[in-house]
Amino acid sequence: MVVACAPGTAARPDATRAEVSNASTAGGSAGTATPPSGLDLDRVTIVDLQNAMDDGTITSEQLTAAYLQRIERLNPLIGAVVRTNPDAMSIARASDDLRRGDGTRGPLEGIPVLLKENMDTADRQPTTAGSNALLDARPDDDAFLVTRLREAGAVILGKANMSEWANFRSPGAIAGWSATGGQTRNPYVLGRSPCGSSSGSAAAAAAGLAAVTIGTDTDGSIVCPASVTATVGVKPTLGLVSRNGIVPITSRHDSPGPIARSTTDAALTLAAIHGTDPADPDSVDADDVLPADYRTMLDPNGLRGKRIGVWREGRIGVDPDVDRVFEQAVQQLEDLGATVVEGTEVPNSDEVVAEHLLPAVMTEFKHDLNAYLAATPGGHPNDLTGLIDYNRQHADTELAGFGQELFEMADQTDGDITDPVYRAHREAATEGARRAIDNTLAKYRLDAIVTPSERPAPALDYQGGGKPFASSTRNSALAGYPIVTVPAGYARGELPLGLSFIGTAASDAKLITYAFAFEQATQVRRPPNYRPTLP
Repeated sequence: MVVACAPGTAARPDATRAEVSNASTAGGSAGTATPPSGLDLDRVTIVDLQNAMDDGTITSEQLTAAYLQRIERLNPLIGAVVRTNPDAMSIARASDDLRRGDGTRGPLEGIPVLLKENMDTADRQPTTAGSNALLDARPDDDAFLVTRLREAGAVILGKANMSEWANFRSPGAIAGWSATGGQTRNPYVLGRSPCGSSSGSAAAAAAGLAAVTIGTDTDGSIVCPASVTATVGVKPTLGLVSRNGIVPITSRHDSPGPIARSTTDAALTLAAIHGTDPADPDSVDADDVLPADYRTMLDPNGLRGKRIGVWREGRIGVDPDVDRVFEQAVQQLEDLGATVVEGTEVPNSDEVVAEHLLPAVMTEFKHDLNAYLAATPGGHPNDLTGLIDYNRQHADTELAGFGQELFEMADQTDGDITDPVYRAHREAATEGARRAIDNTLAKYRLDAIVTPSERPAPALDYQGGGKPFASSTRNSALAGYPIVTVPAGYARGELPLGLSFIGTAASDAKLITYAFAFEQATQVRRPPNYRPTLP
């Protein structure tokens, strides 16, 4: 199958009104197109698709073709997909043959899945993390989670765009931009940000360009894009999903997870990709975290009798639509039988970040990225120093007006994760964040904490700053704890807002249950309209 979006040609921040209008007209027809079975790709779940394939009303080949056609029509509008897998159709046909013969391999049999561009595939697709520097990289093996997807029967449909180097190159970078994929746009309002760094995964899921997508989260990179695109995002407990074969920022935070249009699909996919991987030391207990049957997490009465803390400090009073939607959500939790506990704010982590987190992450980034580059075959820079030089030599395409300050800061460290000074910084950052969450949960005897996921999506060219908004992800990222965000409402009638459920280590299944109960009661999500802008 042809490349869906040539490097650097996805929808740009500076696209003209005419370009957006023309793309919107073309995309509109795709948005209403349906596969041969009449299934609505804007709303269909993986369970619906499996049932349709089981009863013969659609095949994986037809479904995959329908998604590829949808990508061809819609992707010029939103720039969510960097490339499609040239082997996708043959994989789908093999899945159909298996279904007609011996049966299915797992819950994702024949289901098209898009991967974030930082996940290794040992096929004809490169893995670039958004950088042209890695276009010739050729991993020997699939990432562990890709292996799990294939074992579950998934069709690897292609690679989704991302913020280049997962937003860890310059604090001034624009979310959703990469040299290989151009600019991803928010499918709800095209002039708004898709957030980062799993921007393409979230936008693709929202637009129905795949049944489900996979992102990674180091500090909000699943939660934020999912929130602003009315999708469900699961940032798992650290190690629940192996990081083996994924371009890293830091092994102490990086967490791959699903982004989907429903909690059902997110839960099913997480169940398929999690598991113990000998190559990831943080995954040793991964097989014991989730129930054997993912369906037990999908209880519409799952909030009844639970104690849910409310985190408002730093979140309320910043945006009136966030205030309104959050208050409605809190009331809905009570209506669903939860005991809502006020005043359960998670302590601020700013001092920990300034004093301990930044030094730790800089060391980890150099260590982990150098190890990844050294282990990956192909023609590419061999270490962080080489990447910095590459960017300088190709500044017109790679830097695009942004700097690489974070790269340069990390390269000044020795990358030594055995150094006692580094270890002290890491321990202080991690333990401080764990105490902040665990002490709050214990003090108020809480099952989980809820808070707004994020503000409404800012302008497409947003580069940070602006009004303060406390991070709902920072402590969980530092601690290695899970978060689930679920659609909760809209700002100005068009910009999605999410509700986050926060918990302690290995509480993933509980958080998914709470999110599912909230989702089923509220039914907030609606497909995007691809508006060029807001009045």
